[in-house]
Amino acid sequence: MIADRFGRRFRKLRVSLTAACNYACTYCVPDGRRLVAARDELSAAAMLRAIEMLVDVAGIEALRFTGGEPLLSEKLGPLLEGASTLGLRDLSLTTNGQLLARKLPLLLGAGIKRINVSLDTLDASSFRLIARGGDLLSVLLGLDQARLAGIDIKINMVPMRGQNLNQVLPMLEFCLEQGFELRLIELMRMGHLASQRDVLARQFVSQQELLDLIGQRYAFTPEETPSGSTAARYRINSQGFFGIIANESSPFCSGCDRLRLSSSGWLHGCLSSGHKHYLGDLLDRPLSEAKGPLRQLLGKALADKQEVAFTGSRLIMKAVGG
Repeated sequence: MIADRFGRRFRKLRVSLTAACNYACTYCVPDGRRLVAARDELSAAAMLRAIEMLVDVAGIEALRFTGGEPLLSEKLGPLLEGASTLGLRDLSLTTNGQLLARKLPLLLGAGIKRINVSLDTLDASSFRLIARGGDLLSVLLGLDQARLAGIDIKINMVPMRGQNLNQVLPMLEFCLEQGFELRLIELMRMGHLASQRDVLARQFVSQQELLDLIGQRYAFTPEETPSGSTAARYRINSQGFFGIIANESSPFCSGCDRLRLSSSGWLHGCLSSGHKHYLGDLLDRPLSEAKGPLRQLLGKALADKQEVAFTGSRLIMKAVGG
């Protein structure tokens, strides 16, 4: 396997099915315009070929489909079917949940047992201000149906001062009641926020502030974190768990094992790097012929990883695989 001097290698692959999204979240895009599909997005067959090659050459063990919004993509069905035959230890999906109720039979039929749903507030007016698309009730309906179907659900929430910080405790209470696990994600220096440092500083909420806030209502204890995990995880007595992805406060770059494939065929080894590596030219070659060049691309992508901490990037998160 390909590894760097820190012993890091790629174990987890995140694949952006499409750059299109039916939301325009404030922390993702600055102007309120929804992201649209790129003109040069890979076909389902080409994307499956890319995944198969990366599983073989990089030793990928876990695959997560993301976007944009993956439930918008017509490629989802064929890719779920194809990926389910690759012997991966984990196959999952991240969605904003707007189409979850409608697409749930497809996910269940493909054997999806675990999803992450991005939901930043339970308040309808705040939802409209942050997501700038969709509606809260549709997401809650999809969550309820997925829960009843036995899918393991994590809720991804980005707390922001002045927008939804007052929703952290209601969201945690909701998740504990429903059997979901809340993941609180620190605001990241990505996309327009990489240059708008004043906005980032004004809205940023640190890991310690979140722990202090939660501690006002709940007693919790830290859990052991598996290797390669991005989240610090905590147990609330017998009620459940929550996690914090503290990209700024407690960087996890030294153990990062993620590789991202964009919908247009570009490999991204690190969200904090502007470098990308085009895989598309290799997809028509036999694997025996493509292995050497692919190893070189993977070596370059691995070398893009930060040694200690995230330093910021102009990349738009939803365009590179969530």
